[in-house]
Amino acid sequence: MAKVTEDAGVRIIEGRKDAAAGKVSGEECKLKRGLQQIDRIAEEMRADAQELDEQHGIPVLHVDSLRRIGYPAWNVPEEYGGQGMPLTAWLAAQERLAQGNPSVALGIGWHMGIVHDLAEKRPWPEPIFADISRRIVEEGGLINRAAMEVGGGSPSRGGKPRTTAQPLAQGGYVVNGRKTFTTLAPLLQWFIVTATVEGTNDVVDLIIPREAEGVSIEWTWNMTGMRGTASHDLLLDNVSVPEEARVMLHSLEDVRRPNPYLLHIPACYLGIAVAARDEALSFSTTYTPPSLQHPIAKTAHVERLLGEMEVDLIAARHLLYGVAKEWETKGSEQPPQRLTDLVAVKTFVVQTALTVVDKAMRIVGAHSLSMDHPLQRMYRDVRFGLHNPPMEDIALQQLARRAVHVWEQAKRQSNGE
Repeated sequence: MAKVTEDAGVRIIEGRKDAAAGKVSGEECKLKRGLQQIDRIAEEMRADAQELDEQHGIPVLHVDSLRRIGYPAWNVPEEYGGQGMPLTAWLAAQERLAQGNPSVALGIGWHMGIVHDLAEKRPWPEPIFADISRRIVEEGGLINRAAMEVGGGSPSRGGKPRTTAQPLAQGGYVVNGRKTFTTLAPLLQWFIVTATVEGTNDVVDLIIPREAEGVSIEWTWNMTGMRGTASHDLLLDNVSVPEEARVMLHSLEDVRRPNPYLLHIPACYLGIAVAARDEALSFSTTYTPPSLQHPIAKTAHVERLLGEMEVDLIAARHLLYGVAKEWETKGSEQPPQRLTDLVAVKTFVVQTALTVVDKAMRIVGAHSLSMDHPLQRMYRDVRFGLHNPPMEDIALQQLARRAVHVWEQAKRQSNGE
């Protein structure tokens, strides 16, 4: 199937030119080469996406391919041997990976988003972050948060961890608990575990290596979509960690603080939408029913659906990359509007992706519901966007409150108050 190339993200990345020579800068050449490598890996991922979904497998081969090109270290600071990749460049790569296999894109996106966020905010002791950064560069190590718990509530809504960290007299902690939805769990080298310190109301982040005694993975991930993310349960049974494993004491404000690197989530679902559009184009430009003398792409009904899909994708792409670019250049200022823009992007792009997949399936018809057809997998995968943070109800609440605040402020100013 032919693949339609999208260039909006690339234009953002490659827009700067050398004024004297008219040549693309060395940095931009590096980005272009990186995206070309990502395109090749995305094609490999596309080839066995159906098999990975059916077998409920772990994307070991694809993660290894990403390691070979140094992708897990793209967001590691240059001072520690990484690429220090700009946000927009990374999102473009994530979108392309998702066109091949969104499970792999979403899985690696959690690792890279965490690294990007840590690199910018530096909330941890620097020696610990430096050590993990170097190991990501040298070994391709992966890290992810383990925060969700059965019955514990969503961390973004202030749910307190049931996982406990018992302080030891000699220093350090003994950790016990179970974490759910730990994406790429069997492939991670480190887990960032949120735990409640026994005898206190403190919630801490602990770095726990995969090889620590008492750490195990229970294979519980059995969902209708995103089946290749291997988001199994993490079990912590009397796991002893040293004092330095405690990297952060955080508050509800920390949990809810906007994080621009969560834009990897809408980038993933935008990738699904683009892949669905491509499937619709492939079918509609080649299928000619007996009642017509030309492919259905030339019928008014299908033309309208294809046109609507293009409007949807153009709007979603410009919003995603426009907000990301603004955050790159002005993120340190963080006015309220920029913060609400982040939640608006996720909400709008996911809604758009749901709509585009639906329209693609309308074009392809009943064939799209066959378990052998890529669109039924995309339909199942894209639904997961509704359950990734930030949740839609919270996002809409923030947007509504911001609108009311701006309106009331403007009204007071007009009344001379």
